[in-house]
Amino acid sequence: MRPSVTRAGHELGFLQTHKILSIPRTVILFAALSCLSAAALAAQKAPAREAFYRCKDASGQTHYGDSKPPQCEGLDTEVLNDHGMVVRVIEGTASRVVREQRDVAENRVRQERDQKLQHDRMLIETYLTVEDIERLRDQRLEQLDSQYRVTELSIRNLRERQTTLQSQIARFKPYSDNPGAPALPDHLAEEMVLTVNGMRVYQEMLAKTRAEQAQMTSSFGSDIKRFKELKGVK
Repeated sequence: MRPSVTRAGHELGFLQTHKILSIPRTVILFAALSCLSAAALAAQKAPAREAFYRCKDASGQTHYGDSKPPQCEGLDTEVLNDHGMVVRVIEGTASRVVREQRDVAENRVRQERDQKLQHDRMLIETYLTVEDIERLRDQRLEQLDSQYRVTELSIRNLRERQTTLQSQIARFKPYSDNPGAPALPDHLAEEMVLTVNGMRVYQEMLAKTRAEQAQMTSSFGSDIKRFKELKGVK
């Protein structure tokens, strides 16, 4: 029985070896190339080691170091790998300032564009015709005119009160020529100060109202012009 088992084992080994050797060479070559490609790809994907630092100063001199050279402080500094390829750049002071200024300018332009689009949308959604805008403009200007007239009336009343106080104060020292004139009472002096200060406040209100009227007229004029452009109205 043992010779039969031994013979069967040899036959099985022969068949396995023959099966392996019967694999086409193209298949084996393809598998080998695939392994090599996978290894190369893995090597490419592996993070490059940062090995050197390089910068150029104001005089054009280049500085190298396996750590960031002191001469590169505040300058754009390139970080290179073992193969001398730039893997990243450390931003210098001047570049950072330029970038920040550019970011601010771009953000301002973006905000202005967004505000303009929002204002255009408001014009289209709020008004149907140019007459609608003109009607609202006239209403707002009339409100300011009313405020202006009320303020003018207040100033006129204060001026009349000032004239009355001046005639009263003229009887007292130091405004009277009479040597025996009494001293000016405190309440008259205080009332005169309040009257003068009140007129100054109202005069500032008049100037502010006039400025608001001019600004409002200009703003509505711009809105009417833009509305016509959006609607294609001449």
